[in-house]
Parts: sequence; structure tokens; C-alpha cells
Amino acid sequence: MNTIVYIGMDVHKESHTLCCYSYETDKVEYKQTIPADCKLILKYMERVRERYEGEVSFVCGYEAGCLGYSLYHQLVDHEVDCKILAPTTMAITNTNSIKTDRRDAANIARCLAFHTYSEVYVPDEEDNSIKEYIRMRDDQKKMLKSIKQRILAFVLRNGKKFEGTKSYWTIAHVKWLNSLELGGVNDETLKEYLITYEYLVEKIERLDKRIEELASGEKYTEKVKNLGCFLGVKTHTALSMVVEIGDFNRFVKAQKFAGFLGLVPSENSSGDNINRYSITKAGNSHLRRLIVEAAQSYTRGAIGHKSKALKSRQKDCAPEVIAYADKANERLKRKFYRMTLHNGINRNVATTAVARELACFMWGMATGNIA
Repeated sequence: MNTIVYIGMDVHKESHTLCCYSYETDKVEYKQTIPADCKLILKYMERVRERYEGEVSFVCGYEAGCLGYSLYHQLVDHEVDCKILAPTTMAITNTNSIKTDRRDAANIARCLAFHTYSEVYVPDEEDNSIKEYIRMRDDQKKMLKSIKQRILAFVLRNGKKFEGTKSYWTIAHVKWLNSLELGGVNDETLKEYLITYEYLVEKIERLDKRIEELASGEKYTEKVKNLGCFLGVKTHTALSMVVEIGDFNRFVKAQKFAGFLGLVPSENSSGDNINRYSITKAGNSHLRRLIVEAAQSYTRGAIGHKSKALKSRQKDCAPEVIAYADKANERLKRKFYRMTLHNGINRNVATTAVARELACFMWGMATGNIA
């Protein structure tokens, strides 16, 4: 007789808390806390195996968190069936306010046994490495935004105000910053700020060129080019979608994909009372931010107009792909203007609604449902 034992693991940087659940005993047992070492998990499994008669197979699982995919790959390399659980999809079996590592591990074990969770997609090594590279680039972008804010605040504290155009960080604005004379050590402070600013600008340009090179690889070029036919979806966003989603077909329909990105409204309904609120913000927050940023492109410009950049991205794509993207671009612009100008809906709410529908169109493009 084959017994399936589900091992729930509450994992941390320094320690792992393990426990087991099986249908035979219908209880969580053999709770133990061990140092964070894959070899010790394998030893734990061998000790548990001795307590059962006949053949024993294991299913291990842990919540997505600080360890990423590292523990998953270590266990899979030892032929262990391992799952990574999406925290927002797990059933909560704790009904009181007591939360401990052992209770969390027990909940994970039960979720594994009764399939009350959604499994996190594990990308292959190439996809994961490119994902990490793109996110590193985005971290540099955040640093650039921060240093810009610091420079503007520092200049304002010293009584200087740019009298040129309303736009900051243009050639004229940067030239003005370099020409300022604040006196004393303040000149050195501003100079150091501007050195950091120029360094980050040049670094981000270099990283963007590298991302373009990565996107031109045989594995990604067609997918990235097709997604780039949408307004606001450039190489950075398209490649991020491809490497982080992997197989778009794992979502049976477009609404499921939008839900994965957390772009669907939250709901609290009972009987005839239907109450919908802001978006759930569940799932992949990085991709959600990129799509909302892309949706900003639909908030301006004439309906049906194509910029030179968009025409360049659509060049050499299949006619049916371009037609599908053009239909989406026109529909989403009309949707935004209708919501804001005719219905008086808040601009940010309308942009989020456009982002949700854009995600659905991107799913259609990636899965070939463009009829």
C-alpha cells in the first residue's frame, strides 16, 4: 500500500519548521524545527518514512517568500515532489489569533493534502535570470527617481527655482542645475548629487540596451515583438511579461490572467447584495505596475493615431497581429475617454480599468486567440 505524506514547511532564512499530514491519521504530526539546510529536510523525510508501513511518497510545500525558488530546485534535484504555494490563495485553517511557525507549517500541510491553494509558476533558469536582471534595472530606476527628488528638494531649500519650462530634467533644466552657485559647501553637495544623477542615467541607458539584446534572442524575439504592437508596451514591459508568466496558456481565459495580476475588483456579496470595491492587488505586483504604467499611454492622444515608435515596433509583424493590436489600441482609448469625459469617472480608476482590459488583450496575443 502506498501512503502519501504531505510535508508543510514554514521556511525562513535561518530555520525551517516542518510537519506532516496524511489521510490515514488525519492529523498533523512530527513537528520539528531544523536549521535551514536541504540535507536536513531529506533526513527528516527518511525518519518519517520509517514510521509508516509499505511504500511512502512525499509531497513537500512552502509559501513563496524570501527563499525564492532555491529550496524548490534543491529538493527537485533530489527527486522530491515540491510545490511553492501562493500565499493569497491558501485556505486559512487557523480560526484564532495565535500564529506560530508550527501552526503555519500545519496549515501548509493541510493545503497540500486538500489542494486548497494555487501553485506558483517556477520559471526555467534562463527566464529567471533575465527576470532578476530586469528587476535589478528597475531598482536602479527607483534610485534615479529618488536622487531627482533629493536634488529638487535641496535646490528649493537653498532658495533657487527654475524659471524655464514647466518640465524638469530636460536639457535646459540640467544645464541650469549645473550652472547654479549656492556658495560654500553647498556647491560641493549639489555637484555630488549631479554626479550620482548622471551616473544613474548612463547606467540605466546601458542596462536598457542589454535588455534589448536579451529580447532579441530566438526564444523571446517573436513574443516580445507581438506584445510590443500594443500602445505603451515596449521591450522592457513585453520581456518582463514573457519571462515572468512563462506559459500564458496556464490561464484558461483572459479574466483568470487579469485576476492573477490583481487587476479585478474585490467583492463582498451575499444574496441580492452585490458590493464591489477596489482591485484585489493580489498576485504579481511587479507586472501589475508595468501594465498600469503602459495603460497611461491610452490616456492621451487622438484615437487611431500611430506614433513613429509604435509603427516601428509593429514593423515586420504578421498582418493579423497588427490588426488585433490596432483594434485593442482604438478600443482602449475610446474606453478611457468615455469613462472620464462622458461618465465622469476618476482618471485613476479609468486607467486601472484600461489596464485590466489591456492585460486581457495581451493574454489573447500571447495565446494566439486573436480572431
